[in-house]
Amino acid sequence: MAVEPARFRDVLSAVPTSVVVVTAIDRGEPVGLAVGTFLSVSLDPPLVGFLPAASSTSFPRIRDAGAFCANVLTVNQQHVSKAFATSGADKFAGLSWRPAPVTGSPVLEGVAAWIDCRISTLHEAGDHFIVIGEVADLAAAPGEQPLVFHRSRYMGSAPGDQASRGAVTPPARPE
Repeated sequence: MAVEPARFRDVLSAVPTSVVVVTAIDRGEPVGLAVGTFLSVSLDPPLVGFLPAASSTSFPRIRDAGAFCANVLTVNQQHVSKAFATSGADKFAGLSWRPAPVTGSPVLEGVAAWIDCRISTLHEAGDHFIVIGEVADLAAAPGEQPLVFHRSRYMGSAPGDQASRGAVTPPARPE
């Protein structure tokens, strides 16, 4: 018995996910995409992973760069998530960033945490890829609350923030 895609998506929306923007430098230009699946893989060696859609137009550039920075967004960065989930736009317009210490991948200003990585493994998995990165450097901002996506909505806990009430506009479908 096959599982219907709509039912699969509905049921899996019960699992809260982090909202992360994966960035890289490709041919001297910043590139990035929003992902809803980012995870810790291993402590020894330190590895993380993310799952971009196979149809993404940005991921091939990140793959070609051979390195990436995972930027964990805060509850106040819904606009950043939406910008990086849009294909074809200048995703970095109006955003401040600095190069990560090891790979030079963009670290977005104001994120809850960033993880600078080199791509170590890439697997095809249905309509997505599984990308494993070896962590080269990382940092977190104390007190920042991460942006979470749950039941097709942004969630968070910043006092008075619309995300904390759960009544927010869902992001564009990640590329």
